Amino acid sequence: MPIYIPDSRDEWLANRVKIIGGSDASAILGMNPYKTNIEVWQEKTGKTTPEDISGKPYVKYGIEAEEPLIALFALDYPQYNVNSNKVYKVFLHDKYPFIGGTLDGELTENETGRQGVLEIKTTEILNSMHREKWNEKLPDNYYIQVLHYLLATGWDFAILKAQLKTVYDGDIRLNTRHYFIERNEVEGDLNYLLTKEIEFWKYVERGKKPPLVLPPI
Repeated sequence: MPIYIPDSRDEWLANRVKIIGGSDASAILGMNPYKTNIEVWQEKTGKTTPEDISGKPYVKYGIEAEEPLIALFALDYPQYNVNSNKVYKVFLHDKYPFIGGTLDGELTENETGRQGVLEIKTTEILNSMHREKWNEKLPDNYYIQVLHYLLATGWDFAILKAQLKTVYDGDIRLNTRHYFIERNEVEGDLNYLLTKEIEFWKYVERGKKPPLVLPPI
């Protein structure tokens, strides 16, 4: 598994257009509520420049909260050795190097030596529909993102730690959830995602716009 470590955040951002990243994967399948597969194609072919959202309050909050949440995970789950990704390390698929991702954390199961992906999410729950998306399962776009990281790394499992925040009458209520994904239980979804990412990248290489993929109703 190739690993690329850029010298700076600017270099990391510049090289993101050369690979399919975690948030791109759900858009390719038409499951990203913020971006279409056409918009991703335009970015990868240099027709548009990806928006830098690092200054948005919810993004800044997520970045600042990441390290404390990883530290809490390590305290709650001592069966894992936890390494946070303090540099912009990019993992690349060993056969398809256009599939890559930067992880929030890397896990090693102490007893078995198995390796896993740690993903951290923070979100504010604004309504009951939003809350329902997190009920007993991951929202589709985050599930696909985690699958993408399993593709890029080839690792055995993934854990997503989510901090769900609700502000009610000035009171902040936090609900922390953990979602566990074993690679051998999602092989069908991984193979499907791999097929779709390879298909999408052929459009990028040819400079031909792919058909628009819309989410199911």
